[in-house]
Amino acid sequence: MEALFALVIGVLIGSGVYLLLRRRTFPVVLGLTLVSYAVNLFLFAMGRLQVGRAPVISAGAAGYTDPVPQALVLTAIVIGFAMTAFVIVLALRARALLGGDGVDDGGEP
Repeated sequence: MEALFALVIGVLIGSGVYLLLRRRTFPVVLGLTLVSYAVNLFLFAMGRLQVGRAPVISAGAAGYTDPVPQALVLTAIVIGFAMTAFVIVLALRARALLGGDGVDDGGEP
């Protein structure tokens, strides 16, 4: 299972970096999203999810699962969604002002 997680994380990071190096803005946004998904999956995998264990410490429980990685991933998902929406709006505004959606289409002096 760990090898599958590592493979999925590697594919997401590789695809994200490939898309980050594109010239157009939409693939760059998609690449940032893929990299953020890979980081979320990595954080979730490092939390060592345990089946049948409570996420809080109780008196009669044999063990517990650490809830911090799950909370971090949930927070990262919300922040990533907000940042993706902001970057898309920013890219649409830049396309309207500059007339193109290339990453380096800014006017040179």
